[in-house]
Amino acid sequence: MPRPFQLASRRLSAGLAVLLLAAGPGAALAQQLPDLVTTDALRVCGDPGNMPFSDRKGEGFENRIAAIVADELKVKLRTYWLTQGPGFVRNTLGAGLCDVIIGSALGTDLVQNTNPYYRSAYVLVSRQGDLSGVTALDDPRLKGKTIGVVAGTPPVNRMGDVGLVGSMRAYAPYQFDPANQHQTVSAQIVADLAERKLDAAILWGPAAGWLARQSGVPMEVVPLLKEPDRPALTYRIAMGVRINENEWKRTLNTVLRKRRAEIEQVLRDYAVPLLDEEQNRLLDDTKP
Repeated sequence: MPRPFQLASRRLSAGLAVLLLAAGPGAALAQQLPDLVTTDALRVCGDPGNMPFSDRKGEGFENRIAAIVADELKVKLRTYWLTQGPGFVRNTLGAGLCDVIIGSALGTDLVQNTNPYYRSAYVLVSRQGDLSGVTALDDPRLKGKTIGVVAGTPPVNRMGDVGLVGSMRAYAPYQFDPANQHQTVSAQIVADLAERKLDAAILWGPAAGWLARQSGVPMEVVPLLKEPDRPALTYRIAMGVRINENEWKRTLNTVLRKRRAEIEQVLRDYAVPLLDEEQNRLLDDTKP
């Protein structure tokens, strides 16, 4: 899934004709689809090694959500794999190799988004007991702490505002380690936190909740809900389709509405911090 920090400045524009969907099991949900949308399969753009979002084994929560969508459409699920980084949207969705990105931050101009299916936030991660009670970045207890963060993400700006940059440790967002090709930068940060190389970390919540749980070290994951709106540290996540594929977007919106409870349960299973749409608070029972 392109995370909020990965959806930056690339633009996608496609003027597409509209066809009738061939009669079949999926016809009830999608009467008209643009001509680049495959009608006998759900073609998903995915990263082969980006847990907890996706991997080739289908073990990520976006893999599971894609399977729910394919089941509702009564079609096969096919995934086109490409490691996320610059050009991901252009070389997958833009090239016509797939028809949907399962996780896309609402408000970006790279894709047309469906209705959001969850809302989450950046979080403060620490070893259990080390920073208990810290819920905001201006807490004086964070001063001088070595805090891991992905370079270029929104929390970096906020850390500058509250004087945390001096002890910040920024990790390159697209680093390549030949010895560990499938370890994401977020996973590396959590591993360093577990090994006490860091005092804390500030990460995108949907990644951090699962990674903290998998670390083998008791950790606290606290959504940053008290920060100012600029830069935004909370995001609504939708599915991304090509620009002008309005019928396809509406089809996916129907699926998201019908299977909402199942999709939300998947997110809960992966310790994704889920926020209320109306109020800036965690939904019940979604504390990572």
